[in-house]
Amino acid sequence: MKVQTVTSLPETMIAIDPEQAGGPEVLKPVSRSVPKPGAGEYLIRVAAAGVNRPDVIQRLGLYPPPVGAPSILGLELSGTIVAAGQGVDAARVGQAVCALVAGGAYAEYCCAPASQCLPVPAALSMIEAAALPETLFTVWSNLFDGAHVDAGDTVLVHGGTSGIGTMAIALGRLFGLTVIVTCGSDRKCARALEIGAAHAINYRTHDFVEEVRRITEGRGVAAVLDMVAGSYVSRNLQCLAEDGRHITIAAQAGRQSEIDMVPIMVRRLVLTGSTLRSRPPAFKARMAEALLHTVWPDVVAGRLKPIIDATFPIAEAAQAHARMDAGEHVGKIALILDPSAID
Repeated sequence: MKVQTVTSLPETMIAIDPEQAGGPEVLKPVSRSVPKPGAGEYLIRVAAAGVNRPDVIQRLGLYPPPVGAPSILGLELSGTIVAAGQGVDAARVGQAVCALVAGGAYAEYCCAPASQCLPVPAALSMIEAAALPETLFTVWSNLFDGAHVDAGDTVLVHGGTSGIGTMAIALGRLFGLTVIVTCGSDRKCARALEIGAAHAINYRTHDFVEEVRRITEGRGVAAVLDMVAGSYVSRNLQCLAEDGRHITIAAQAGRQSEIDMVPIMVRRLVLTGSTLRSRPPAFKARMAEALLHTVWPDVVAGRLKPIIDATFPIAEAAQAHARMDAGEHVGKIALILDPSAID
């Protein structure tokens, strides 16, 4: 298969590919072969990679990569296309892009489906671009495409200062939603309000069900974006308005939930959920196309950027995960693979 490259490539690269599950200490730089782009793929010289909760779960041995995906951690990146596989536009070699991948972003080089590569505009730094795809694809596909929220709707988002939460706030602001979030401290609630949440509830000191009822004057919300599951599901359902949609994207409080089906029937509630990583390439391509036409104009104009909490060199990936484990971050954590490419 013919591969077109912008320059000669090394045979090996530095990557984070732990050989055993465990705490952050298992994340040590190792040498791996530089991958070759397959049909429909680009090879990207990685500038930076976003750190996400699924990376932590994979590190713990609880979230194996999909079949065919690299064992190297990392679901999103920014960088420069340096080689093109068969069937893709070789004219994009040399272009700066950000990309959603099923694995492999914690490395100096990573292959990405061409359909999941989005151009990096001047308004974004390479660090911001690296921290954008995973949360943007997740929030858009679940809240906007899946739950069909629209301007004027009120939504409840748990984990308001997480990467997902801050992206939901940002998109909600752009598309006319009233976003209510929950956070674990008054400090985080204040930060969520600064970012643009309409209301922030400290779930440690207030009953979020009662607070949502008060804020919405008893009407409830059009959708709940849930990352908690467990006992939260029955409480989330109490927050929904008639015909409301409940979307679960993680199960941090447990996989089992007990719910009363009668309110679901009477109020016509919809319960659904998804995991993005295992979705087929055709779905991700469709989401990328939708984002390019609907959201990217705001990215180009500088109106949509991820909140960056902290950055670490790839050699300090363990410290990056330790910060995420501590739960004190606000927004996204990123790893720097190529300091020379960082703005």
